[in-house]
Amino acid sequence: RARLAALITALFMVVEIACGLAFHSMALLADGVHMATHVGALGLAAGAYWLARRHAGNARFTFGSGKFGDLAAFSSAIVLGITALAVAIESIARLIAPAEVLYGSALLVAAIGLGVNLISALILKGDGHAHDHHHHDNNLRAAYVHVLADAATSVLAIVALACGYFFGLSVLDPLAALVGAFVIASWSYGLIRDSAMVLLDADSNPTRSRAIKE
Repeated sequence: RARLAALITALFMVVEIACGLAFHSMALLADGVHMATHVGALGLAAGAYWLARRHAGNARFTFGSGKFGDLAAFSSAIVLGITALAVAIESIARLIAPAEVLYGSALLVAAIGLGVNLISALILKGDGHAHDHHHHDNNLRAAYVHVLADAATSVLAIVALACGYFFGLSVLDPLAALVGAFVIASWSYGLIRDSAMVLLDADSNPTRSRAIKE
């Protein structure tokens, strides 16, 4: 599922980044750049599952090979945070020095991008049991969070571009990218925290552990 979602996203990623540059839309460019990190995250997720399966019987890994996924999730979350910072900086620059945006064309591309994100989300969600997986498998959760972050930035881009197209509110384009950067950063922080706790072998439920010992 991770490989298929990565392929679909990668095909549209190039289109969205190119259109963001051509149409001078910061919101669309931010969505495309984040989509690029999303492709990288899905690639990491797929690679982690492959490594986990390959080393499943390797005695060198005392507690098994499952932490490949959490290591990939941690790395993915760091990249996500750096991307959020870069988008925020560029958005502030656009607020200071606005650029003329081709709203109509950019709006169409943003709408298609949202569709691509929703398709990827459905692929990663899989069957009815996948939702529970997202709480225990940080690797799959990282990929899923990237898709949700992509969808959020796509919605923000659509709203901002629509307001610019119909009402001439050009300031909303960089503002939407700035809000998107904040949302991405908050999800990045949560994923870094949770995957780091697994990598450090932290007790996920100290209360239950005390009860077992007693």
